Amino acid sequence: MSDKIKLLFLCTGNSCRSQMAEGWTRHLKGDKIEVRSAGVETHGLNHDAVKVMEEAGVDISGHDSQLIEDLDIQEFDYVITVCGHAGENCPYFPGKVIHRGFDDPPALARDAADHEETLKHYRRVRDEIRAFVETLPEALGEA
Repeated sequence: MSDKIKLLFLCTGNSCRSQMAEGWTRHLKGDKIEVRSAGVETHGLNHDAVKVMEEAGVDISGHDSQLIEDLDIQEFDYVITVCGHAGENCPYFPGKVIHRGFDDPPALARDAADHEETLKHYRRVRDEIRAFVETLPEALGEA
């Protein structure tokens, strides 16, 4: 039995923010935290999220977009919602639910002039998620 904290990142479509959070957590905190990600819907893995994570040395290309209903939510110690929609639609969870919202890169990039401008939005959110993950597990109230 693992003594690692079991953590789930939950987002709307499990395509971008929750995937980046899962990737960063595996990369930076894999020795302390078992992590998964899911969505209240599934939108498929976002290729721009994969690209900017790869730029930072984290490969999430093998991730799948998972539906929360397909996971046993009872196995997690914590659920972190990374968008308001997921926070409002999170199923009952007996453990601790934490909301830490991040901007939605596809929404930010909707009016981008070109692909490079689009990627700037993804990189900013990627870096904000990394900064949050670096505070784990202490931010969860664990020592």
